[in-house]
Amino acid sequence: MIIGDRLRELREAKKLSQGDIEKRTGLVRCYISCVENGHTVPAIETLEKMARALEVPLYQLFYDGEEPPQVPTLLKRKSSGEGAWGSSGKNARYFGKLRHLLGKSDENDRKLLLHIVQKMARR
Repeated sequence: MIIGDRLRELREAKKLSQGDIEKRTGLVRCYISCVENGHTVPAIETLEKMARALEVPLYQLFYDGEEPPQVPTLLKRKSSGEGAWGSSGKNARYFGKLRHLLGKSDENDRKLLLHIVQKMARR
């Protein structure tokens, strides 16, 4: 779906002009035209303004059904407590110290350390 086409479709269905959208959003008419013709892609904040101006929920700019789309069920990820290294006990304390010290080091030192660890892991 091209967002500009969808915005034009919703605007015309509500019998609004680009000038009406300009007044409701504060966006200039030529920008609205550029979006509708696919010459520019608006930021999320701009899409929120346009959805408010069109008096529709934001999801309707991306979906043409009456109800919100069904959220797919995703595969369940292991939680941090399911045996992941560094998630509990002595390993967690070690991992915390490592994170703290890496945070204090500069970018070049972190890159060097990563390179060394990658070499060691290949063995």
